[in-house]
Amino acid sequence: MTPPLDAVHHVCLVVPDIDAAVTFYERIGIDGWQDFPPLSAFTDLDVPDRDAFLDLTYKYTDAPGLQLQLCEPGPGGSPQRQFLDRTGGAPIDRVHLSADPGISGRDPRDPAEPEHLTTRPGVRALGRLA
Repeated sequence: MTPPLDAVHHVCLVVPDIDAAVTFYERIGIDGWQDFPPLSAFTDLDVPDRDAFLDLTYKYTDAPGLQLQLCEPGPGGSPQRQFLDRTGGAPIDRVHLSADPGISGRDPRDPAEPEHLTTRPGVRALGRLA
């Protein structure tokens, strides 16, 4: 029997500020961010609010074996905006990536920014910890 999934294509993080998110990920070595093609190219839509859909901003980068996407919703009634409003602006609880143990996403110039949790050698939980 063929498994239903053979790989994860992408992970999309919904963020309140896409430029700040890109800066964070570039600091830890995840770069090459590109603008997603214009959403206006999608003409056959089944979305709750077309204007809110068109107001989404996406960036993506292709990491080895996985595409990472960032999405910043506009003020409209998109599911992405509702998710951010419901979670208080937190895009996710945590993402664990294998990485060099010496990598830190913390900006050393910002003492208010928390350290990131090291769960075991080579793996970090990336993102703000409450």
